Amino acid sequence: MNKINIAGTGGYEIPCAHTLTGGEHTVVIVSHGFGSTKESSTALMLAHGMAGHGAGVFAYDFPAHGDSPVDGSMLTVDRCLEDLAAVEQYVRTVAPDARICYFGSSFGAYISLLYVSERPHEGRRVFTRSAAVEMPLLIRNSRTPEQERELREHGFILFGAQYGYTRDLKLTQAFADSLDAHDLFARWKPGTAEVCMIHGDNDQVAPYEAAQRFAVLSGAQLIIVPGGDHRLSIPGAPELVLKSAVDFLLGK
Repeated sequence: MNKINIAGTGGYEIPCAHTLTGGEHTVVIVSHGFGSTKESSTALMLAHGMAGHGAGVFAYDFPAHGDSPVDGSMLTVDRCLEDLAAVEQYVRTVAPDARICYFGSSFGAYISLLYVSERPHEGRRVFTRSAAVEMPLLIRNSRTPEQERELREHGFILFGAQYGYTRDLKLTQAFADSLDAHDLFARWKPGTAEVCMIHGDNDQVAPYEAAQRFAVLSGAQLIIVPGGDHRLSIPGAPELVLKSAVDFLLGK
């Protein structure tokens, strides 16, 4: 994938990776999971798979992730939404005639779904992989008593390699507050986009039951992966993710 930086509205550049040439009929904007990057294995799989169908992929790093030049002090839900808006605006300049749609993994799914509910957008289809639809609750419940103390006393906590993240992630009280202010179930607007979700019924990070509830709320198609973990890494699951995304995002 080609790497570029684009200007965001937060005073920092947004690192991106893409396959665009300008002639694509569809561009899939990819939002990665928490602690991941624009060049995750899923993003690379999508880039390769979509190319065979004449579609492009455009991925980007959230603040404090991947090659982002800023740390966690700039990480809030609103800034993630603003960065996604900046990415969409840039994509439109490169591929003016393309249909835009969205693919989000875990935290990126949460952001993508909030985005189509809260912000002006062109895309009308969202595909989610292991969507963290209860992201505020997941982060709140993941904090230990010691981390709660650190957050109160120092205003931030550090999450790192022990969580499988690609770089140390500084989580601030401002980020925690921004999550609490963005309950997806409360903010979802029916009719804003078509949604297709793929989720493992053995997801130990983002519970399958929450995905079921959101699918009912949003009218989303829900594809169940029996035995599937959060990363959907069991044999055959990555291939199912790709096929399902292609069928939904590129379908008529």
